[in-house]
Amino acid sequence: MTVIDLRSDTVTQPTAGMREAMSNAPLGDDVYGEDPTVNRLESYLAERLGFAAGLFVPSGTMSNLLGLMAHCGRGEEYIVGQQAHTYKYEGGGAAVLGSIQPQPLDVQEDGSLDLSQVLAAIKPDDFHFARTRLLALENTMQGKVLPLTYLAAARKLCDEQGLALHLDGARLFNASVKLGVDAKDITQYFDSVSVCLSKGLGAPIGSVLLGTAELIGKARRLRKMVGGGMRQAGGLAAACLYALEHHVERLAHDHANASALAEGLRGLGYAVENVQTNMVYVQVDERAEALKSFCAERGIKLSAAPRLRMVTHLDVSPAQIEQVIATFADFARR
Repeated sequence: MTVIDLRSDTVTQPTAGMREAMSNAPLGDDVYGEDPTVNRLESYLAERLGFAAGLFVPSGTMSNLLGLMAHCGRGEEYIVGQQAHTYKYEGGGAAVLGSIQPQPLDVQEDGSLDLSQVLAAIKPDDFHFARTRLLALENTMQGKVLPLTYLAAARKLCDEQGLALHLDGARLFNASVKLGVDAKDITQYFDSVSVCLSKGLGAPIGSVLLGTAELIGKARRLRKMVGGGMRQAGGLAAACLYALEHHVERLAHDHANASALAEGLRGLGYAVENVQTNMVYVQVDERAEALKSFCAERGIKLSAAPRLRMVTHLDVSPAQIEQVIATFADFARR
């Protein structure tokens, strides 16, 4: 039985071309700055997205953590969404390891933060309060794309209030493909960006933090501190380079598969949220565990949740989407 795994776009297997690139990559010791493939990845992505420097790290969690810690000191604060990864899904690292206070705000239906609420949350310059240093956004946010006009408004607010602006761009390229713009058109508004290459782009591991030379210098020291220094990491970096060179435009296929899945489930009577990129959210309520078990018996992996998320990726085909829809139909008829 061929398994259809819709839990996340992190579950992909390296393609044959990616494996070949990994096996042929020239290597060196990256802690000494001597891995040529890592150096090429960092400089390539920095130039592509309009930054002075980049830093290759094992995970998006580490990349975001280093970004937050490079921007904020102990007892300082970042404003962030309640559902954002940098607040909710990364183990509280900014607070635990950086002594940085999060100021979470409700995420709006379109994935944005209300900028009037952001403005109101900025602390006065008073020793009673943590200093607000940073606004952290996420794009895509649960599959939703932040408009460029919104990003420009967020940049303007940060400039006026003396804040830095960080982007958790784990699925940055999904956003750029959906908008039909170059990724640099998104990243131009930010002081730092974290890009994950092991999600929709299909690399087996790796993220890159991008920013000024000074910020990346601080982040490199912090990377060593938290145990993220890697040695002959060029094999991993080669997979990331291959993903950037071959797997960006094809994200449109994942988006099309997600839209087809949503349309099919709506036709069966399921309540499905509007789909923009590669994430489908469907309300299954108390049926979540039963649905997960039913699908597992038929080779479909899901995460059980009342608001069920399914994520399309390069290892899911249109024919498999039809198989998933048919399985949901069988479940509804039980």
